[in-house]
Amino acid sequence: MQLHDLWFVLIAFLWTGYFFLEGFDFGIGILTGLLARDPHERGVLLATIGPVWDGNEVWMLTAVGATFAAFPDWYAAFCSGFYLPVLAVLVCLIVRGVALEYRHKREDERWRRTCDRCVFWTSLVCSALWGLIFANMVRGVPIGADGNVTGTPLDLLHPYALLGALATPCLFTLHGALFAALKTKGVVRDRARAKVRPLANLTTVVVGAFLFWTQVHNGSRIYGLIVLGVAVVALVATVEQSATHRDGRAFALSAVAVAATVAVLFLSLFPDVMPSSTDPARSLTVAGSAASPYALKVLTWVAAFMTPVVLAYQTWTYWVFRKRIG
Repeated sequence: MQLHDLWFVLIAFLWTGYFFLEGFDFGIGILTGLLARDPHERGVLLATIGPVWDGNEVWMLTAVGATFAAFPDWYAAFCSGFYLPVLAVLVCLIVRGVALEYRHKREDERWRRTCDRCVFWTSLVCSALWGLIFANMVRGVPIGADGNVTGTPLDLLHPYALLGALATPCLFTLHGALFAALKTKGVVRDRARAKVRPLANLTTVVVGAFLFWTQVHNGSRIYGLIVLGVAVVALVATVEQSATHRDGRAFALSAVAVAATVAVLFLSLFPDVMPSSTDPARSLTVAGSAASPYALKVLTWVAAFMTPVVLAYQTWTYWVFRKRIG
């Protein structure tokens, strides 16, 4: 394996970590509008992610930073081609962060309702936008001879991308419900468990259809189909594990489903990093868009030192805040 292939795998790993952690984070935000029935219950749900939500977002920053350093052409095409949806994601993350941090700063019921609405809508919109962005990245965008993405934002709205924009909120909401069942107790946990079956049924259909369409579009590679099967089986198995109150196993299975979904997307993408929908010869490839070998060597040494440190720190953080909230 060459260094540029290794860095493609590392970036896929970073995005997997982001969607696994921020996935239940967004799911909890969505559930504040679907599960909680009063400000106190919404506060219990938000308390489950209170110590960790900002750390979860570091994975996105690291993934984007690694793309900028290891694949500058990919980074340029990604930011120019998806400028408006990426900008919308950043605005939502800012509003969401302010709402989470300042919700308890004022003893005003109207203020808290406003913050809760901001958390709900920004979580839902961010989830949908990530599905839209990655669906377009896998399907391909029009790329000119100069390597720049052409077209308009309306070109990003097509049936496959819209299905991706529906799949990610479904997946993250289920992931969040299982995290809520794992991290809470009392009526909130019971209600979260009750949501698992309908959410899992919907998610299995939508995510399964999205990943199958991805495979059909990219030639149905055998390893992609295997990973797709893993995702579907994991989603189905969450219902049985949650019904028998094995919350840890159910959440682990939803994590497998999230990881398998991201894996199918990146397996479908390789060896491209940004396919061209107009002329395959203009597609950005892993080898063609990578930085110089010397730069990749330096980045590899930095990653070899920093990645275990980040993993150890986040593992410790979740261990410290492992108890249930009631």
